[in-house]
Amino acid sequence: MRKVILASASPRRKELLQQLIGDNFQVYGSSYTEEPVEAFTPEELAVHHSREKARNVAFSFKEGLVISADTFVVCKGEILGKPSSETVAKETLRKISGQMIEVITGITLIDTGTGMEISEYEVTLVFMKPLASREIDCYVSTGEPFGKAGAFAIQGKGALFVERIEGDYSNVVGLPLFRLGRMLKHIGADSIIWEQE
Repeated sequence: MRKVILASASPRRKELLQQLIGDNFQVYGSSYTEEPVEAFTPEELAVHHSREKARNVAFSFKEGLVISADTFVVCKGEILGKPSSETVAKETLRKISGQMIEVITGITLIDTGTGMEISEYEVTLVFMKPLASREIDCYVSTGEPFGKAGAFAIQGKGALFVERIEGDYSNVVGLPLFRLGRMLKHIGADSIIWEQE
């Protein structure tokens, strides 16, 4: 079996990759520090961060396929990060209340053996219902918004706030499986999907 390395410590990305290729991969978190780049669009920034994460991890492996992703939530042109406090989480939820938001994931594959590298991005539109103050307070008290871009988790209680989506659901969770499958096929590595042990 080909060695596959997920350059992310996200448990949600791990679960999604398991869905696609089983347990035939290892997790190796990147030490790359994300910094904003003013000249980049959110799409360009997501790709940039995913590429740098992947390159950071690829240095540690002579052979293997490195998979990296970086996800942003964008509301009215503003990138909403992971909330650092209850106050920020509540502010973020008030911002996305009743709004259409974009979930943007940059994704990079690096074949460390051949040096082949490919980066793309996926955008999913998420339509949020208007949120009452009590709903926001109760949701933040669960702790679920923390560690989540945009302060909500569609795979958790945050699903109650999502009226509908347009695009790839798995992208909203953090790893767009359809695009990843297409990218693996493009570089001739889609056999890892079908050759599960």
